[in-house]
Amino acid sequence: MENTLKVPGAELYYEVRGSGPALLIGQSGEGDAGRSRDLVDRLVGDFRVITYDRRGLSRSRLDEPGQGVTLADHAYDVHLLLAKLTDEPVTMLGCSLGASIGLHVVVDHPGQLGALIAHEPVTPRLLPEDERTRHERELLHLQDVHRREGLAPTLKLVAEVLGIDPTNRNAEPDLTPQPMNAQRIANFDFFIEHDFTAIVHDTLDVAALPGASTRIVPAVGKTTPENVFDRQCAMALGELVGAEVRGFPGGHNGNTSHPQAYAAALRALCD
Repeated sequence: MENTLKVPGAELYYEVRGSGPALLIGQSGEGDAGRSRDLVDRLVGDFRVITYDRRGLSRSRLDEPGQGVTLADHAYDVHLLLAKLTDEPVTMLGCSLGASIGLHVVVDHPGQLGALIAHEPVTPRLLPEDERTRHERELLHLQDVHRREGLAPTLKLVAEVLGIDPTNRNAEPDLTPQPMNAQRIANFDFFIEHDFTAIVHDTLDVAALPGASTRIVPAVGKTTPENVFDRQCAMALGELVGAEVRGFPGGHNGNTSHPQAYAAALRALCD
């Protein structure tokens, strides 16, 4: 099912597929509702899978083009979307920025998420102050590179920050890579320009996470290097909420590179 939902400042595009317990997937980076299609294909037999285009991406149009966004805005969008689709707490798989949004939903909209699998959240507020400041400056530097030099050099630096080796084609067989078309380029541009700013100016109440009613499951990619920002955030989240950090197949983008194994790990965790 494809549909739209009017929210303050935007119109959200979303899809619902499959049957069973509701599972919302919050995508990483420039990812829209179709970014994890290979993963969703392997989950629809067990879950009612909800995916959506974040505001500013693809079919989720802003009322005022070029307007900014906050993580609280993204979380409110999720709140309204879930309120339309179900009265029951749902499980959310949040990947990267999707995990950061999920943490806001946990704190800002209690009771809507029964569980949040937070795969490598890009949330500097989880880290000690000196590390937090360093990574926030890193994101601002990436924005500056993007403005001066364009997307290609920026993506190379983003991959380094997140521990992604673009030359390593470690992925399950028979996957069709998503092309770098005009829409995906536009999504990357919005992500770097606006969502990076949202991360730097995040308002997440980190102290509220340990007492939240939602089960929070921090997760990392098994091949994500131990010293990179996103893995450090997941490890810090685990320590904060007293939860075991789970290892998922692949690296930072294991949901797209290893959809079959990732779906199996997700099902096992949700049983």
